[in-house]
Amino acid sequence: MNDRKQMGKNKDGVIFPIAPNLSEMSDTYLKFIDEVKAKIEKQRISVVLNANSSMICLYWSIGKAILNKQKEEGWGAKVIDRMSKDLRAAFPDMSGFSPRNIKYMRKFAESWPDFEFVQQVVAQIPWRTNRMLLDKLDSEESRKWYAYKTIENGWSSNVLELQIQSGLIDRSGKSVNNFPAAFPPTDSDMVNQVFKDPYLFDFLGTDMPRREVEIERQLTEHIQSFLLELGQGFAFVGRQVHLEVGGDDFFIDLLFYHLKLRCYVVIELKACDFEPGFISQLNMYQNVVNAVLRHPDDKPTIGLLLVKGKNETVVEYSLAGYQNPIGVAEWKNQIARSLPEELRSSLPSIEEIEKELE
Repeated sequence: MNDRKQMGKNKDGVIFPIAPNLSEMSDTYLKFIDEVKAKIEKQRISVVLNANSSMICLYWSIGKAILNKQKEEGWGAKVIDRMSKDLRAAFPDMSGFSPRNIKYMRKFAESWPDFEFVQQVVAQIPWRTNRMLLDKLDSEESRKWYAYKTIENGWSSNVLELQIQSGLIDRSGKSVNNFPAAFPPTDSDMVNQVFKDPYLFDFLGTDMPRREVEIERQLTEHIQSFLLELGQGFAFVGRQVHLEVGGDDFFIDLLFYHLKLRCYVVIELKACDFEPGFISQLNMYQNVVNAVLRHPDDKPTIGLLLVKGKNETVVEYSLAGYQNPIGVAEWKNQIARSLPEELRSSLPSIEEIEKELE
């Protein structure tokens, strides 16, 4: 490759290097440049994360110092207004020293007295998300739970707020299931935490159709919201997946694959209360998926039955004896959960209204 091919030259003798086409480069170079790009990208992310971690540790130390001084000197809240003015004057190029944010620093240090935990966990979360944990949650236990989930799932502060509002901590791992009998103890615990009870379909609105096929259609039309409610790791495979068994036609309501559990998940949706026969149908679908779709490296297919209501004792007896892992949970509208108990009990149910109309 000669010099004229590699660079252009104007009349004043100024040289403009011209990069050769990628097609002219060797495979060794292509591999090398990919490695360099990967290093830069990794380091760039590391710099951002480290900067966030350092800032949050700084905020904690400022908050801790304020708490100590207020305890030692009896300082009131007015000192924070003075601090804000002095710090902004000393560091005009830095944001984050408003009176409101300094109060958050104090509350942050008060809520997380263990600095080692701050370094290892909450310093890995953006400051706005940390403020969300302080604003929306009262107990240290619930803040820790949501902090770990935020890191595990990569939630933004907006997604975290939705999960808190939906009471995820109270729903996780609550489905009635036979997982302890179908999996080894370590796998059983992990699988159990993937599923919840109830599932909230508030994103479908209050005017929800009563027929199962219409609910399925709306769930797939709102697939992003549905996947968010299901939780991290679920990949949508199909709706009304056709199975031909012995010449008869069957249709799986919703089929997913869980990337972390490495298995298919068959979801059957019922617009009525639990009936024992539903388990038999779901178990058959799991057997077919295991025989036809399951890869040798995949784990056994999990079945999830979503119903409008259930008697847990009946569900437990219905699950007894089945080897396939099956969970049973309810699905609800958010509006039913958000009504105060005393008001909810005073309102007629849909069934009562329909009966009255008849």
